[in-house]
Amino acid sequence: MTFADPGWFALGAVVLALIVGYVLAQHRARKDTLKFANLELLETVAPKRPSRWRHVPTAVVLVGLALLTVAAAGPTADAKVPRNRAVVMLAVDVSLSMEATDVTPTRLAAAQEAANQFVTDLTKGVNLGIISFAGIPRVLVSPTTDRTVAHAAIDNLKLDQRTATGEALITALQSIEAFSKTFGGTDEAAPARVVLMTDGKRTTGRTEEEAAQMAAKAKIPVSVIAFGTATGSVDIEGQRIPVPPDEDGMRKIAEISGGDFHTAATAEELKKVYAELGEQIGYEVVQKDVSRPWLLAGLIAAMIGCAGALVVGRRIP
Repeated sequence: MTFADPGWFALGAVVLALIVGYVLAQHRARKDTLKFANLELLETVAPKRPSRWRHVPTAVVLVGLALLTVAAAGPTADAKVPRNRAVVMLAVDVSLSMEATDVTPTRLAAAQEAANQFVTDLTKGVNLGIISFAGIPRVLVSPTTDRTVAHAAIDNLKLDQRTATGEALITALQSIEAFSKTFGGTDEAAPARVVLMTDGKRTTGRTEEEAAQMAAKAKIPVSVIAFGTATGSVDIEGQRIPVPPDEDGMRKIAEISGGDFHTAATAEELKKVYAELGEQIGYEVVQKDVSRPWLLAGLIAAMIGCAGALVVGRRIP
């Protein structure tokens, strides 16, 4: 917990002074009684000594004042809130290497299942777009909060030849820019991110480094998922071709763009990565004012203390 206006804690000195003053007043009252009263007469008139419970109402009031001092200092705490204006482009590799069966049942089928779960779990206010890419990137869904079209696009992914990773990333950046211009509405740009899931090396188009530099310039981080195992392979025209994920190339994209890099060798690992990204993308941590509970507790304590004083001593302390 932190405090927005810690200077108000200076009021604690006033509460401390009231405590000291109350103790001194009680001591002086006892002293004056012994000094001026006839002890024999006092024992006859008031044989019963005052109960220590008479101090409780005052103590409760002072606790209430201390709680109100904390409330005045503006306590704040971290709170997770949805990013309702965020824009996310999910770019999914559909090159022929996604036919590999090193991930059950195939890389593509596992990727579709995990991507659908990501779409389902993503915060409802986030605008999500879908891109598929092989030799040519295709914008299947422009950024929208309608998850139905996103699920349909993922379910209908089709494999194709070649891998244009850099072009896919550039297309995602262009989609985000177009969406921001159309639905901006405020001086502050909406937070944006690209989630790039790929399993192989680029074979055509602009380089990943060039695309990543464009992302860095636009201040749009790229979360990269390198999917598959080092032993993955596909059968092309009767020839077995190894298709290990290009982890080095993918890691560069994340580093240059200011994003993060993940690996997933199984369907479960891929789902876990998507779940982590969903939390990271869909929510942000902000400082939230939590003074209300302190304020209510302080007021209630002060009122209870005053009520107790009226009952016990027939006066408000």
